[in-house]
Amino acid sequence: MPRAAGGVATRRRHKRMLKRAKGYHGARSKRFKVAKETVMRAERYSRHGRKQRKRDLRSLWIVRINAAARMRGLTYARFMNGLTRAKVAMDRKNLAAIAFEDPQTFDALAKVAESKGLAIART
Repeated sequence: MPRAAGGVATRRRHKRMLKRAKGYHGARSKRFKVAKETVMRAERYSRHGRKQRKRDLRSLWIVRINAAARMRGLTYARFMNGLTRAKVAMDRKNLAAIAFEDPQTFDALAKVAESKGLAIART
């Protein structure tokens, strides 16, 4: 009995993997074995990158809020502490957007934070 090599299924599997490797340089997009290794590594990094992006955006929002708060004579920590004590529940993404797009509203938030914040003199 002749050996069944599974040519159609193998070709289909290889084509599917090579399609995912489209745009890679040299053998990484042409040879199945190299393309498979590259695609698997890319998938690992893409998951890592999605998690990293969340951290990067949060740090960007904090930098923007800190810069806007310092222009109004507060530090980031005092500003956030004042908002917490005033029971203003806003996330950093929206605070950063307000600081960037609507300075008057951020001024009002800074006044609220300053009035409810710690009674420590500014340095």
